[in-house]
Amino acid sequence: MSWLKRNTSRSKDRPDVAAEAPQEPDYVWVPAATQDVKTMDGQLLPRFQSTAGDQPGADADRIAAIRSRLRHAYTPAQPVTDPSMFAGRVSVLTSVIRAIEDQRVHCVIYGERGIGKTSMLHMLARSAKDARYQVVYITCGARSEFDETIRAIASKISLIYHADFGPTSPEGERGDSFESTFDHEPLLVRSASDHFAKIEGTRVLVVMDEFDRITSEELRRAMAEFLKSLSDQAVRMQFVIAGVAANLTEIISNVPSIQRNIFAMQVPKMSPAELRDIVKNGERVSDIHFDEAAIEAVIRRSIGFPYLASLISHRAAIVGIDDHREIITADDVETATEDAVAEYRGRLSRRAQLQVEQLRKNGLMNALGVLAGAAQSAGGWFTLDDLKHTYGDAVAVDWARSAVDQLAVNRVLLEARDGDLERAYRFIEPSVPTYLWLLAGGGRADAPAKPARKAANA
Repeated sequence: MSWLKRNTSRSKDRPDVAAEAPQEPDYVWVPAATQDVKTMDGQLLPRFQSTAGDQPGADADRIAAIRSRLRHAYTPAQPVTDPSMFAGRVSVLTSVIRAIEDQRVHCVIYGERGIGKTSMLHMLARSAKDARYQVVYITCGARSEFDETIRAIASKISLIYHADFGPTSPEGERGDSFESTFDHEPLLVRSASDHFAKIEGTRVLVVMDEFDRITSEELRRAMAEFLKSLSDQAVRMQFVIAGVAANLTEIISNVPSIQRNIFAMQVPKMSPAELRDIVKNGERVSDIHFDEAAIEAVIRRSIGFPYLASLISHRAAIVGIDDHREIITADDVETATEDAVAEYRGRLSRRAQLQVEQLRKNGLMNALGVLAGAAQSAGGWFTLDDLKHTYGDAVAVDWARSAVDQLAVNRVLLEARDGDLERAYRFIEPSVPTYLWLLAGGGRADAPAKPARKAANA
């Protein structure tokens, strides 16, 4: 019987006695220098290499110190928040700031996962705070509603910037927010914009990240109408909305009259020079060095995505320092790519894993790599025309073109939609294209070209 079953049922012998939770084990703190412990079979028990304060252990050597710094050099699991580590995107960030400051419009930033949207939003928020903007940063949820979203924003804006109160009012000195002026009736677009029309003495910038997670079309349409209402009333509040999408209408519901109130920016893939900057920034922080072949390998595998550049660079550096080396080679990047493949596979559903395995057995791996490259290059949805512009030899591209419809019809990894001009395709699970891209060689210069065979209904 499992612990859960044992401890969520009453004893048969004593039905009136509730089960007791297991007692927490007692741990005795041991100084870092004497913390080495062996298991029964003589293996050294792994231990943390640095303290909770992110400092190397007392007995750390040079390699351990480099490992500690490496955690700040490449952060694939977190957005970039340190301006000194922000690579590329300067022109994109400049365009967004100019749109906010000079045109007084709302901004919609969209693009594929891993393209660097959240890191850019953090830099934007930092710049806005430096300019004395009141910045409200929220992350959207699938079940968000208009009323709760607006109230959450209002709770972050001080009442000292309200035209009817001000900094010397009792409410302002008490630290009340705009939300304190709302009644209990559900907020509508007009009433919400009327409330924020009272802002004076500052400008408010609201950053809404992961807007694509919102499933309610009603909320999307309400937000579009709300942004237009704010602009029509010249309210001192602007929104920056960001999310995963291939075009503007996937983010904001189709409200034609709002187009002139919005600056839309699709975040482009990074150039090779910008990807190189990511690697070089990490070198500067960690005191490791990537040789030229390693840098080129990172650039090829990253296919313009800063997330992949950071992930592969970090894993390649770990491979090197585990071998007590400070020079990272192309072989280390190869090993790092294999590690990344294993990590991504764990993110796929069991169904997707089985489908990929079946297609690999049928010799379609290179064709899948072409499809994955097209999906990432096109921002999710891709067409047959996109296939010829991605990595892969002519044979792999031809097999990808011939297989894509059969895969989509049977919903094997892909789905399709018919557009005004041509049919488009995308991977059903967002992690699949990156997994396939890396698995198929990830832009490796010497990736073998294997003949493909028929597609399978996996």
